[in-house]
Amino acid sequence: MANVFICRVNYLAHLYLSGDDTALRLGNFIADHLKNRPVSYYPADIQRGIRLHHAIDAFTDSHGVVGQSKARLQPEFRKYAPVIVDVFYDHFLAKRWTDFHPVPLAEFSRSIYAEMNRQFELLPERAQGMLPFMEKYDWLTNYGQLEGIRRVMNGMSRRARFESGMERAPAALEAHMDAFGQEFDLFFPELQAYVADYLSHHP
Repeated sequence: MANVFICRVNYLAHLYLSGDDTALRLGNFIADHLKNRPVSYYPADIQRGIRLHHAIDAFTDSHGVVGQSKARLQPEFRKYAPVIVDVFYDHFLAKRWTDFHPVPLAEFSRSIYAEMNRQFELLPERAQGMLPFMEKYDWLTNYGQLEGIRRVMNGMSRRARFESGMERAPAALEAHMDAFGQEFDLFFPELQAYVADYLSHHP
């Protein structure tokens, strides 16, 4: 997806799927920001998180239910549809957070920002530049609000290499909220099961 946009921004799903493993979370968080820093720069436990991130993306990109969500967007957003679906699914994860995690989302988010700040020197340059804004505007919590999605999409649209129309994506989410929500509900348990299996085979 690098030829479409700087990086994918469905951070909430990746962080949640990393469980309580700090190194796994760090690797999962930085995977799309590495650019000129080789994976081998990091210890093995962080490399595992980087590989998990890419495995999650590959599973998501090839899933039939996700394909239905992308197909709904492709006539208007074309190659940007997969990136938009990522954000939409983080929206539903945030909205349904209490179904998945015992810690309130706002508290979870604060703990993630603090954790990443403690490991700031390990973050690639682009992630270091992003983290203060992520924390200031509380991206993780605000994924659950339409206004938060608007802010994300507007920012993505400004940074896209080509005309993307992503600033119009929140209107598509509102117009098809039930359909996207149903697709998330079908897909996400399968993603959880995939990640559990992946981690059991890649200790």
